[in-house]
Amino acid sequence: MSTVRDSVLTRGARGLGALLCLLLALIGVGWIIRDLTIAQHGADVGRFWLGQLPRPREFTAWATSALDPLLVLGALVVAVAALRTAVASTLVTGALLSLAAATALLRIPLVWMLGAGWLQGLDSGLMARARLTALVQLALAVAMIAVCAAGQRPDGTGGRGVHGLPAPQSAAYGVVRAVPPVAGHGAPGRPFKGPAVTVAVLLGAAGIAVTGWEIHWWAQLGGDIYAKGLFGDASVFRALLQPPVHWQAVALALLALGAAAAALRRAAWSRPAALTAAALLCVHGAVALAFAGHTGKLGRFAVLPVRAQLELGSAGFVAAAGLAALITAARPGVPAAAPETDEVLAYGATPGEARPPHAPPPPSTLPPGW
Repeated sequence: MSTVRDSVLTRGARGLGALLCLLLALIGVGWIIRDLTIAQHGADVGRFWLGQLPRPREFTAWATSALDPLLVLGALVVAVAALRTAVASTLVTGALLSLAAATALLRIPLVWMLGAGWLQGLDSGLMARARLTALVQLALAVAMIAVCAAGQRPDGTGGRGVHGLPAPQSAAYGVVRAVPPVAGHGAPGRPFKGPAVTVAVLLGAAGIAVTGWEIHWWAQLGGDIYAKGLFGDASVFRALLQPPVHWQAVALALLALGAAAAALRRAAWSRPAALTAAALLCVHGAVALAFAGHTGKLGRFAVLPVRAQLELGSAGFVAAAGLAALITAARPGVPAAAPETDEVLAYGATPGEARPPHAPPPPSTLPPGW
């Protein structure tokens, strides 16, 4: 990722990235509004997101899941960050790439699921619109990646001062600074060591926990039945825009482990990647706990079989680890040096004047006729 570290995203690329995020958010909002219009009560949509199965007012299917409002919120946050010039370019690039990766992973199976024809009884026009939505969101994700790749330009500083002069490491005779140099080393937005290690441990442990349970279910259910929950089948269908249960778990595990590896390297883009993975993991675990509470399993936790206790404990750990990683990754990283206020100037030089920083100071009294 050295190209991301040593380059910046142009203003046009940031604006285009924000536009793509807004389109992604608007599509999600449209489907959420659609679910609200078919619900018998507005709260039924929230109950469905938490694992319950309330019936819609019409003979149709729910479209959204708990991940959809999260993707909408994430897209809006990334759009605002892309438009704010105060946000470091590496963070904007990382946020766009993380949002694109999450969107692509969660929408890919819908392309073949909604086109398989095994969902009998549903409105074919609704199915076609849902499949078109998945294709459009995938296209938007690809466009975000293309914007990040094509919108980069070299940073140009290369660790040097203004006008190509070497930036001194400390104040020297004949050199003044408008403000003290910013503490910290590395690309702007790069996480500090302590938070980076904490995020890596939390996301790595949560990702391993989710992966471990997927291996368990593959061995327990067998390859054929597990494949239905991985690639989609009418028996595991819940909502039009919700990926199969095992596919969703595998996708979140990949995002978590990838963000953990980036945090260990303290990559400049690791914080937005960690925020994305942590938020998804937190919601994933919280929904499992809410469903267990609705079915009464939490109240009977002590008398449940050991496997059920381990499953609920794992869901609680994933939710807690995701929340802790979310809070830790949200902490500020290495600050960005102000491009003008930290400029190295020689005595008597004006901004924009190419005088070497070792130029001698002017005399205390000006010569006659100066």
